[in-house]
Amino acid sequence: MVIKRDFRTLAPATQAELRRIAVAMVRAGKTRVEAAATVGVNRRFVGQWVKVAAQGGEAVLAGRRRGRRPGEQKALSAAQEEGLRYLIARGCPDQFGLSFALWTRQAVRALIARETGVWLTLPVVGRYLRAWGFTAQRPARRATERQDEAVRAWLENTYPAIARKAKAHGCEIQWADETGLSSRANYGRSFAPRGQTPVIRRPGKRFSQSMISSLTNQGKLRFMIYEGAIKAPIFLNFLQRLVREAARKLFVIVDNLPVHRAHRVTAWVQDHADQIELFYLPSYAPEHNPDEFLNNDLKQAMARRRTPRDKAALKSGLTSYMRSLQRCPAKVRAFFQALSIYQFIRHLQSFGSGRHSRRSLMARRRPRVNQESLPRASLAGWRSGCFFRQELDCWLGPTCRSRPPNRGREP
Repeated sequence: MVIKRDFRTLAPATQAELRRIAVAMVRAGKTRVEAAATVGVNRRFVGQWVKVAAQGGEAVLAGRRRGRRPGEQKALSAAQEEGLRYLIARGCPDQFGLSFALWTRQAVRALIARETGVWLTLPVVGRYLRAWGFTAQRPARRATERQDEAVRAWLENTYPAIARKAKAHGCEIQWADETGLSSRANYGRSFAPRGQTPVIRRPGKRFSQSMISSLTNQGKLRFMIYEGAIKAPIFLNFLQRLVREAARKLFVIVDNLPVHRAHRVTAWVQDHADQIELFYLPSYAPEHNPDEFLNNDLKQAMARRRTPRDKAALKSGLTSYMRSLQRCPAKVRAFFQALSIYQFIRHLQSFGSGRHSRRSLMARRRPRVNQESLPRASLAGWRSGCFFRQELDCWLGPTCRSRPPNRGREP
């Protein structure tokens, strides 16, 4: 019986078995034409199978992988690929003299052409990028004036010193920052039919509202709403409110805004050195301030609410959300779980004490972090929403489980 089929479409195991059948038929006295007709191939293939089986045994009839082997006939060598991966991961295209701001496929193709002299199509460039483990991502913005060495020194030396001092004197560390809401800002997205951009109706008159806030890793949140841009008297008023409600000395960490270093502010802080001290983050490093994450959460939450029709409505919505956040200390503590914040908190692990409980690492599913690098934390601290509540409270302030948040009042 003659079988008509495409031998190439069969599975590799089926092909191997048919080769063995054809070879066995020839050895049993059948002709190559008969064996070829039985398995559905040309007789010349049967002759090749018989020959290789006689030379290498039936094991060679299993065949081998067809097509191009991994790494074969590639336009770039392994050394060239390694060098290109290093350059792309090292910086942006404009740092290497290319006329691109981001690493697009066109930018990578230009880099490959300049470094190797090989011109690739965009689909091929995309396959190389996937093979290298690169994905398209929204880049984080960094100021050109930022000094990474100064930031690293602050994380490794300055902040641990502040934490040790806070522990020695029983002080509370608070992180403060300013933000503002505008009636013109679009913070979120809205579903709509494909090709039909959603329209938000809002007043043509522009209005805004400013706020300054501070928070601790215990979940304590204070805020104050003010008008216009931040000025020294406004910032000083906020510090005075913090001191008035504090039960112990405060260490307040702020950024390098000129208002925070105003003579009027520093003079008042020096006069009240027994109640408050100011410390400054390195310049252009907002990602290391947990209050920045609070500001982002505020703007995203306000975008999900009804569009304010006037300044009074905007202020009312802002006050309402901040007061609700004061009643949710677990969420406030979550702002300290951001990776950039945790990166310098982990430096305190070398100063920890106490037993490392195995149960302390068996908690509910949280954002993944390297547990081995965590400071020693108790199970209660982990479950409360702050990875380092117990042990780091001795650095950032003692644990306050029963103290209620400031309900409905600004500081």
